[in-house]
Amino acid sequence: MDAQTFRDLCIAPDRSLQDALEALNRTARGVLLVVGADGVLRRTVTDGDLRRAALEHVDAATAVGRLPHGAPLTIADTDPVAAAVALMDRHQIDHVPVVDAAGRPVDIVLRRELSQRIWLSSPHLGEEETAFVEEAFRTNWIAPLGPHVDAFEREVAAYTGTGHAAALSSGTAAIHLGLLLLGVQPGDTVFCSSLTFVGSCNPIVYCGARPVFIDAEPGSWNMSPAALERAFAWAKRENRLPRCVIVVNLYGQSADMEALLPICDRYGVPVLEDAAESLGATYKGRPSGSFGRVAVFSFNGNKIITTSGGGMLVADDAGLVARARKLSTQAREPAAHYEHREVGFNYRMSNVLAGIGRGQLRVLPQRVQQRRAIFEQYRAALADLPGLQWMPEPAGCMSTRWLTCLTLDGPDAQSRRDAVLRQLERHSIEARPVWKPMHQQPLFAGAPYFPHDEGHDVSARLFDAGLCLPSGSNMSAADLDRVIGQLRRALGASTRHDALV
Repeated sequence: MDAQTFRDLCIAPDRSLQDALEALNRTARGVLLVVGADGVLRRTVTDGDLRRAALEHVDAATAVGRLPHGAPLTIADTDPVAAAVALMDRHQIDHVPVVDAAGRPVDIVLRRELSQRIWLSSPHLGEEETAFVEEAFRTNWIAPLGPHVDAFEREVAAYTGTGHAAALSSGTAAIHLGLLLLGVQPGDTVFCSSLTFVGSCNPIVYCGARPVFIDAEPGSWNMSPAALERAFAWAKRENRLPRCVIVVNLYGQSADMEALLPICDRYGVPVLEDAAESLGATYKGRPSGSFGRVAVFSFNGNKIITTSGGGMLVADDAGLVARARKLSTQAREPAAHYEHREVGFNYRMSNVLAGIGRGQLRVLPQRVQQRRAIFEQYRAALADLPGLQWMPEPAGCMSTRWLTCLTLDGPDAQSRRDAVLRQLERHSIEARPVWKPMHQQPLFAGAPYFPHDEGHDVSARLFDAGLCLPSGSNMSAADLDRVIGQLRRALGASTRHDALV
């Protein structure tokens, strides 16, 4: 609920039962908060309280503060939502007020809201997927590989403007194979964006190589060309040039390839383009995933299109993709028996999941349009709030806005961001901080890191102040209004406690 709705739930103790009845009917929440002149919560009033008063023939002009009551059941504004659920279950009630340290009401948790969770990015399935999956079952092609896998590979390659594709079990598997295709061996160095999900760089360790992390730039949140230049200069001095560079396209937006690729080319180092989050985006008119020597996509359940779990490796080099297919099927040699000369992996996608992917791919343009529209609605609805900075979309880029992301300004940005997360979670709305940078992860303690410039760690700042909002293309208008209402309250749009009554 928004700030005005919450204010409407708060009444003074001297208001009449008739006033309370009208307020209950108007707000339709089934509960009112009786707040004293000092702003402290005195009690709650429910439909049941008013029915009991009517049965006992209490005059409708009686003040609500005179009704019999005990101490209100509440939780603190620092308590997790599980505390509210436990309290509601224990006392068989459907609402719990939230109070601050002084006992003043700041929120209310409603059971019916908790049962209608809004996810950060939930799968959005349509009608096309069912037909493809039914065909897989009808033809008994349910095992790995099959005609849907072949078709899905062709269709993704065509959509992204790349020559060839291999459908795999996950985006992480695709990165692992991509590193192997580019010759990464134990002891090698691999440069990688720091502001990313751990799946981007765990495969470096799978290969026995060592990651070096590169900061983001403020203008796109993607890999900083300035940081990459300094990293290469250091690597050349140390005589340890990287075997490849993993450039991540963050939250549905392509990195600045015109700036990054020439740097890598100058040192003769290939790029693995991690487009796991950016299928459907474009950069200077070209599809995301068409820039690297090898590129990868993810079809995890939270991505803009999904196969429930899966990934794709694409490249213009037919030989690289053919080798990826061999390695992904346990590196079996062409023989009547099972012959193996090198280590392989069980990384291929199933025909059933590829069928889902084919259906999803047909609606990708609509999904992009829907997510971009959600971003614009957030931006318009919160435009009057100071101190918000939206993830930028540089000229020449068309982001999918896979996730709508923003940062808060000011030295207290992290604490305010965390308060927003608590507020949303209390109302069963999933939101997340921006990715914690890999150079700050305990897993990679001690790994070299190159910030955007000296004393300017962009990735760390974005993590401290950044917020990812619910962005699913299947969000309803009511869902979006609910999120926006809670955001406005959490971001300081509500009035002071003494104005609530």
